[in-house]
Amino acid sequence: MLRSFLRNLHSGPLALQLRRFVIVGAATSGVQMLLLWLFVDISGLYYLVGALFSIEITIVLSYVLNNAWTFEATPNTGAEFFYGLVRTNVVRGTAIPIQIGILYGLVEWLSIFYLLANAAAILLSGIYRYVLDAKWTWGQ
Repeated sequence: MLRSFLRNLHSGPLALQLRRFVIVGAATSGVQMLLLWLFVDISGLYYLVGALFSIEITIVLSYVLNNAWTFEATPNTGAEFFYGLVRTNVVRGTAIPIQIGILYGLVEWLSIFYLLANAAAILLSGIYRYVLDAKWTWGQ
Protein backbone atom coordinates (compact mmCIF):
# COMPACT_ATOMS: atom_id res chain seq x y z
CA MET A 1 0.00 0.00 0.00
CA LEU A 2 2.77 2.46 0.91
CA ARG A 3 4.74 1.52 -2.18
CA SER A 4 1.66 2.10 -4.37
CA PHE A 5 0.99 5.44 -2.66
CA LEU A 6 4.57 6.62 -3.27
CA ARG A 7 4.51 5.39 -6.88
CA ASN A 8 1.25 7.26 -7.48
CA LEU A 9 2.80 10.46 -6.16
CA HIS A 10 5.22 10.32 -9.08
CA SER A 11 3.09 8.93 -11.89
CA GLY A 12 -0.28 7.41 -12.47
CA PRO A 13 -3.81 8.65 -12.87
CA LEU A 14 -3.98 10.24 -9.43
CA ALA A 15 -0.47 11.72 -9.31
CA LEU A 16 -1.46 15.38 -9.47
CA GLN A 17 -4.27 14.91 -6.98
CA LEU A 18 -2.04 12.99 -4.56
CA ARG A 19 0.69 15.62 -4.79
CA ARG A 20 -1.82 18.37 -4.09
CA PHE A 21 -3.25 16.42 -1.16
CA VAL A 22 0.26 15.99 0.27
CA ILE A 23 1.03 19.72 -0.20
CA VAL A 24 -2.23 20.75 1.49
CA GLY A 25 -1.56 18.19 4.22
CA ALA A 26 1.97 19.48 4.78
CA ALA A 27 0.77 23.09 4.96
CA THR A 28 -2.09 22.33 7.32
CA SER A 29 0.18 20.10 9.39
CA GLY A 30 2.42 23.12 9.88
CA VAL A 31 -0.61 25.14 10.95
CA GLN A 32 -1.65 22.34 13.29
CA MET A 33 1.81 22.22 14.85
CA LEU A 34 1.81 26.00 15.34
CA LEU A 35 -1.66 25.92 16.89
CA LEU A 36 -0.69 23.03 19.16
CA TRP A 37 2.37 24.93 20.35
CA LEU A 38 0.24 28.06 20.97
CA PHE A 39 -2.39 26.09 22.89
CA VAL A 40 0.14 24.20 25.01
CA ASP A 41 3.11 26.50 25.55
CA ILE A 42 1.39 29.89 25.36
CA SER A 43 -2.12 29.13 26.67
CA GLY A 44 -1.09 26.37 29.08
CA LEU A 45 -3.57 23.73 27.88
CA TYR A 46 -2.85 20.05 28.43
CA TYR A 47 -1.21 18.75 25.24
CA LEU A 48 -4.01 16.30 24.40
CA VAL A 49 -6.69 19.01 24.74
CA GLY A 50 -4.57 21.37 22.64
CA ALA A 51 -4.21 18.60 20.06
CA LEU A 52 -7.98 18.17 19.82
CA PHE A 53 -8.52 21.89 19.24
CA SER A 54 -5.70 22.18 16.72
CA ILE A 55 -6.88 19.10 14.84
CA GLU A 56 -10.45 20.38 14.49
CA ILE A 57 -9.34 23.79 13.26
CA THR A 58 -7.10 22.20 10.65
CA ILE A 59 -9.85 19.78 9.59
CA VAL A 60 -11.89 22.78 8.44
CA LEU A 61 -8.87 24.45 6.83
CA SER A 62 -7.88 21.23 5.03
CA TYR A 63 -11.39 20.78 3.71
CA VAL A 64 -11.55 24.28 2.29
CA LEU A 65 -8.13 23.98 0.62
CA ASN A 66 -8.67 20.45 -0.69
CA ASN A 67 -12.11 21.31 -2.02
CA ALA A 68 -10.78 24.33 -3.89
CA TRP A 69 -7.51 22.86 -5.18
CA THR A 70 -6.92 19.12 -4.71
CA PHE A 71 -10.38 18.04 -5.83
CA GLU A 72 -11.02 20.98 -8.15
CA ALA A 73 -12.36 18.61 -10.82
CA THR A 74 -15.15 17.49 -8.48
CA PRO A 75 -15.52 20.26 -5.88
CA ASN A 76 -18.39 20.38 -3.45
CA THR A 77 -20.40 23.54 -4.12
CA GLY A 78 -23.57 25.12 -2.74
CA ALA A 79 -25.30 23.00 -0.13
CA GLU A 80 -22.99 20.10 -1.03
CA PHE A 81 -20.08 22.18 0.34
CA PHE A 82 -21.59 21.98 3.83
CA TYR A 83 -22.48 18.29 3.48
CA GLY A 84 -18.89 17.69 2.41
CA LEU A 85 -17.66 19.55 5.47
CA VAL A 86 -19.76 17.25 7.65
CA ARG A 87 -18.48 14.18 5.78
CA THR A 88 -14.83 15.25 6.10
CA ASN A 89 -15.39 15.87 9.81
CA VAL A 90 -16.73 12.33 10.14
CA VAL A 91 -13.79 10.92 8.14
CA ARG A 92 -11.17 12.94 9.92
CA GLY A 93 -13.00 12.63 13.19
CA THR A 94 -12.49 8.88 13.00
CA ALA A 95 -8.77 9.57 12.53
CA ILE A 96 -8.63 11.70 15.70
CA PRO A 97 -8.45 8.69 18.08
CA ILE A 98 -5.69 7.24 15.90
CA GLN A 99 -3.70 10.48 15.95
CA ILE A 100 -4.33 11.17 19.65
CA GLY A 101 -3.49 7.56 20.54
CA ILE A 102 -0.19 7.72 18.68
CA LEU A 103 0.57 11.12 20.22
CA TYR A 104 -0.19 9.86 23.71
CA GLY A 105 1.82 6.66 23.28
CA LEU A 106 4.88 8.45 21.93
CA VAL A 107 4.81 11.12 24.64
CA GLU A 108 3.87 9.03 27.65
CA TRP A 109 5.55 5.71 26.87
CA LEU A 110 8.55 6.77 24.81
CA SER A 111 9.08 10.27 26.29
CA ILE A 112 9.16 11.92 22.88
CA PHE A 113 8.61 15.70 22.84
CA TYR A 114 4.92 16.36 22.14
CA LEU A 115 5.50 18.34 18.93
CA LEU A 116 7.69 15.62 17.41
CA ALA A 117 5.19 12.99 18.52
CA ASN A 118 2.38 14.98 16.92
CA ALA A 119 4.28 15.21 13.62
CA ALA A 120 4.68 11.41 13.61
CA ALA A 121 1.00 10.96 14.45
CA ILE A 122 -0.02 13.24 11.56
CA LEU A 123 2.09 11.24 9.11
CA LEU A 124 0.86 7.87 10.31
CA SER A 125 -2.81 8.83 10.04
CA GLY A 126 -2.43 10.67 6.69
CA ILE A 127 -2.95 7.76 4.30
CA TYR A 128 -6.07 6.69 6.19
CA ARG A 129 -7.49 10.22 5.89
CA TYR A 130 -6.70 10.49 2.17
CA VAL A 131 -8.33 7.20 1.21
CA LEU A 132 -11.53 7.89 3.12
CA ASP A 133 -11.75 11.55 2.08
CA ALA A 134 -11.18 10.78 -1.60
CA LYS A 135 -13.75 7.98 -1.58
CA TRP A 136 -16.49 9.47 0.58
CA THR A 137 -16.11 13.26 0.85
CA TRP A 138 -15.38 13.81 -2.86
CA GLY A 139 -16.80 10.54 -4.20
CA GLN A 140 -13.76 9.36 -6.19
